Amino acid sequence: MRLRALLDTHSLGLQLLGGEDELDRTVRGVMTTDLRDPSRYLSGGELVLTGLAWRREAEDSERFVRILAGAGVAGLAAGEAELGAIPDDLVRACTRHRLPLFSVDETVSFASITEHVVRQVSSERAGDLAAVVDRHRRMMTSGPAGGGPEVVLDLLGSDLDLRAWVLSPIGRQIAGSSLAGAGPELPAELAARLAGEHLAAARSGRRGPHRIGLAGATYSLFPIRYESRDLRQTLLSDWLLAVEADAGDWSEERLDLLHGVTQLIAVERDRRDAARTVRRRLAQEVLELVQTGAPPAEIAARLRVAAPVLLPGLGAAPHWQIVVARVEWEGGDVPGGPVAQSLLEEVLVDPGTFGPEPSDRIAVAHTGDEAVALVPLPAVAEDSTEAASTDGLHADHLLRVIQEPLGRGLDGDGRLTIGVSASVHSAEGLRGALEEARHARRVAAARPGRVCAAGHEELASHVLLLPFVPDDVRRAFTARLLDPLRDYDRRHRAELIPTLEAFLDCDGSWTRCATRLHLHVNTLRYRVGRIEQLTGRDLARLEDKLDFFLALRMS
Repeated sequence: MRLRALLDTHSLGLQLLGGEDELDRTVRGVMTTDLRDPSRYLSGGELVLTGLAWRREAEDSERFVRILAGAGVAGLAAGEAELGAIPDDLVRACTRHRLPLFSVDETVSFASITEHVVRQVSSERAGDLAAVVDRHRRMMTSGPAGGGPEVVLDLLGSDLDLRAWVLSPIGRQIAGSSLAGAGPELPAELAARLAGEHLAAARSGRRGPHRIGLAGATYSLFPIRYESRDLRQTLLSDWLLAVEADAGDWSEERLDLLHGVTQLIAVERDRRDAARTVRRRLAQEVLELVQTGAPPAEIAARLRVAAPVLLPGLGAAPHWQIVVARVEWEGGDVPGGPVAQSLLEEVLVDPGTFGPEPSDRIAVAHTGDEAVALVPLPAVAEDSTEAASTDGLHADHLLRVIQEPLGRGLDGDGRLTIGVSASVHSAEGLRGALEEARHARRVAAARPGRVCAAGHEELASHVLLLPFVPDDVRRAFTARLLDPLRDYDRRHRAELIPTLEAFLDCDGSWTRCATRLHLHVNTLRYRVGRIEQLTGRDLARLEDKLDFFLALRMS
C-alpha cells in the first residue's frame, strides 16, 4: 500500500504534518518503537509508530529522524498522547530528511493502525499469500469464537504447509498448528530450548527470524514484540512464533507474510493483556489490605469477590498461595516491578497446560521493584488444609522450568529472584504467606545465579512466627531499635528508616543500595553511620542486621 492511502481512512486519526511530495512511497510493514536507536530492527519500507518517549531534548529529533531516513523507512507517525502537539523540531527534522510525518490522535491506538496496515499490505500481495493473510485477518478479528491464534496457525499449516507454534518465554505452548497426521504439540524440553535460544538471540541484538537446528529439524523463531522503550521491559514476557522451517531459504514475500502474522498475533495478545486489568486491580486491592493490616473479615470479603474472577466456574472458595518476584538489571535504569509483574503472569502457569486460558487464573500486583502474585488453588478436600497444601506451586519445580530459558534472557546484566509461600485457606493466613514469600525471595537472592527461587519449606522458624508475635512484644522490640531513627527523621528529614530498609533489602550491597536510592555511595555510608551511632548497633554484624530486619517487619 502507499502512504497516501492512510489519509483516506479517517478512523486511523492521522494528520499529515509534512512530506506531501513523498506520499507515493510504498509501505511494507509497521514497527512500533520508542528506542533512541531502532536501526537494528528496521529493514526498510516500514511505517514507524512512536510515542516520542525517546525525545528528551530538541536535538534528539534530528538524530532519530536521521536514523530512520538512513534505514529507508516509508514514513513516521507520532502519537499525541505523551507530549500533546508534535514538537516543531521533529517536524523540521522530517522536512530536512524528506521523511513524511503524521500525527496520531490520542484516541487512536497504535494497535489499530498496525492491524489496518498489515491487513492492507497483505491483501495487496498476489496469489495464495494474500489469500492466507486475509483469512488470518478474519479469524483474528472475529473474537473468541474465531479461535484466535490457534486457528490462524492452522491456516499456516493447511495453506503454506508450515508447522508453527506460539510459545511463552519459558516454552509453554500458547497455540499451535498441525499438518495432517501430525500432532500439534512440541515436546516440553524442545519448546524450552527454543524459548531459551530466542531470548539469547534477542539479547545479542540479532534481528529475527533466528534460525536454530534442534532434534534433527530447523526452526525459525520470530519475535512477537510490543511497544517498549527498552527491550528489557518486555523481553522476559514476550511470546515468540516458532516455525519448523529454515527461513533463510524464503523469499522476501514469504518473510513479510510471517512478520504480518506476528503483528496480528501481537494485536490478539494486546487484547488478552487488557483483560488482565481486572485481575491486577483485585490483586492490588488484596495486597494493600494485607500490607496495611486490615481486619481478616475485610480481606475475606475482597477474596470472595476475587474468587469467581480468578476461578471461573468453581463454586468453592479456593486456597491461596503468594509468590513474590524481583527482576533487577545492572544500572537500575529499568523499573523492576512492572517487568516482574508481566513475567509472573506468563510463568506461573503449569507448563503442561495448553492455550492461554490458564494464565487467566493468575492475579499479579506490583509495588516498587517487587511483584506479588495471588495464586488461587481449588480446595482438594473440604476443610482439609493439609490436602490442599499438597497441590500448588513448589519453588524447586518452578525453578527447573524457568531457569534455563530465562537465564539466557538475563545473561550479562539481569537477575530474577522468586519466593513462594505455603498455601493458606483463609484471609487470616495471607499476611503470614506474604511474609513467607518475601523472606523466601531474600533467601533466593543470597544464592549465586541469574535465576534463583526458594520456597517456604526453606525458611527459618522465626519467619513463620512473626505474624503471631503479640502486639506489646512487637511494640517494645521495635521501639528500642527504630524510635531513635524515627525521631531523628522527624527533626532532620534524614530518611534514615527508608535508607535502612533499602540497605537490608539490597543484602548490604553499597552499590546496589546507592543506585536504588539515587545517592552517592559516600552519602549512603554517612547515613548508615548515623544509624549505627543512634542505635549503638553495627550493620556489618549479622546479628544486628537480623534484629533490624525483624524490627522493620514487625513495625
